[in-house]
Amino acid sequence: MSVTVIGIGADGWAGLPDASRHELASCEVLMGSARQLDLVPGEFDRVPWPSPLAPALPGLLARHAGRRVGVLASGDPMFHGIGATLVRLLGADRVRVLPHPSSVSLACARLGWALHDVEVVSLVGKPAALVVPHLHPGRRVLVLGANPREVAALAPHARLTVLEQLGGPGERVHHALDDADPLHVLAIECGADGTSSTPGRPDEEYEHDGQLTKREVRAVTLALLAPRPGELLWDVGAGAGSIAVEWCRTHPSCRAIAVEQHPERAARITRNATRSGVPGIEVVVGTSPGALDLEAPDAVFIGGGLTAEGVVERCWDAVKPGGRLVANAVTLESEAVLTRWRGRLGGDLTRLEVSRATAIGGFTGWRPQLPVTTWIVTKENA
Repeated sequence: MSVTVIGIGADGWAGLPDASRHELASCEVLMGSARQLDLVPGEFDRVPWPSPLAPALPGLLARHAGRRVGVLASGDPMFHGIGATLVRLLGADRVRVLPHPSSVSLACARLGWALHDVEVVSLVGKPAALVVPHLHPGRRVLVLGANPREVAALAPHARLTVLEQLGGPGERVHHALDDADPLHVLAIECGADGTSSTPGRPDEEYEHDGQLTKREVRAVTLALLAPRPGELLWDVGAGAGSIAVEWCRTHPSCRAIAVEQHPERAARITRNATRSGVPGIEVVVGTSPGALDLEAPDAVFIGGGLTAEGVVERCWDAVKPGGRLVANAVTLESEAVLTRWRGRLGGDLTRLEVSRATAIGGFTGWRPQLPVTTWIVTKENA
């Protein structure tokens, strides 16, 4: 079957171009939200979206195979819209898309913001914490599907603007955060405070019990792991989860699974992830290697459990071709494990020694931290 996806704005039929109206007139079946279906006149079989939509969509389309099917979408169907979902299901050659100006384009037009300078975050069906990594000093962010009060709590020094019913007769632009119309875009002008996606955040930003990869070592470890957009990390023996957190903060599409045997630490990882704006980190409570029956990773970090039988083998077997395995050792026993594995697989060993300036009476001196031996090997080296 083929489907025509027609973008529509809050102004409904009146705002549609002739090409979109012509396509609608030829449809036998029209699908969309109940609100969207009410915006369009005509004799169609009107099919409102079920909830949840995603699992029902293939069967819904199959029931209307052989008929001319139209789908209504808010604004640009390929921008956080149903158009992209239909292309994944049916293929690009079976989906025709007639876009309308997106709510983001309209918001930028009302605010006088350059669209190419704006970050866009969709919180539709997602936790508000996802906005945190985008709150950089002086930046502008547009948020879809947000609860303005929840976002305001995460960005206390930012200026927030609510843009409702853009393009429609009920359009409003205001700064009141309560009782916002469901059809709105939230604009954020970040203040001087904010966050950074550069690895090596201050240790104080993590809740921990001492099992934390310290700031300087963490920055080097992330550089060796070399996260790329869309990649998956295993953080094995995750402790406070700082490696998984900073991996995910490098790009919104990066994912991580943190494996930790102690339940109280696992709960702490979840809190650290949420507070840091990456609540999607999956936390697995269990002992390695038994807990490592997981989706194949693009990179693995072993921060704890190196001396347990089978951990390195399981991680190495699981990592994808071209993937990186990085392990850090503090004890002589775990360092011996890294030395033995380097002899088998190659890679590089490095010792990191960090000293921090601390008070000594009325003066200042260097206090050394425990040295850390780090090993990196890529799958091609084997």
